[in-house]
Amino acid sequence: METTAPDVLEQKEIKKDVYSVWALPPEDVRPRLKKLMEGLRSEFGGPEFEPHVTVVGAISLTESEALDMFKMACEGLKAYNASVDKVATGTFFYECVFLLLHPTSELVQASAHCSNQFGYKSSTPYLPHLSLLYADLTDEEKKKAQEKASILDESIGSLNFQISRLALYKTDTKDKSLKSWEKVAESDLKHN
Repeated sequence: METTAPDVLEQKEIKKDVYSVWALPPEDVRPRLKKLMEGLRSEFGGPEFEPHVTVVGAISLTESEALDMFKMACEGLKAYNASVDKVATGTFFYECVFLLLHPTSELVQASAHCSNQFGYKSSTPYLPHLSLLYADLTDEEKKKAQEKASILDESIGSLNFQISRLALYKTDTKDKSLKSWEKVAESDLKHN
């Protein structure tokens, strides 16, 4: 009679979670973004999250697969620049109010490079953005939140920063409280 231990082990290894790769803004820009995000949350609600630019969207993997792919993606990437075009609004919870980034070839290529490593295929073209607020708002409320962002930080629409760190996050997109979201790994990118 076989014991069930190997089966249990096997199940653990094939446990898949949803992962995303995030580009993290530099330390000197984070407090400014966090302050703006807090200002919007205090009026419009929504969960707290780290400022980030999604590089690879939600993809289901085992932890070891995700870590290997993340390591390979970071090794082939150098630090790159990002510049904000404007404060914009989107159509769903995770793209409520955000900073629309200028889709430079650097930004688009970084996402394509990492997505290839992860075997990630997006159904829509890459929209580089840094979310400020996750919420289900009416169009009118979104417009108010968009205006408030520009009042809270007048020059946010012309922000430029360098991306030199990527992070692998566990992001269960069904969890809108974001309480289960956690950073699994982080990596510094080489500078040119």
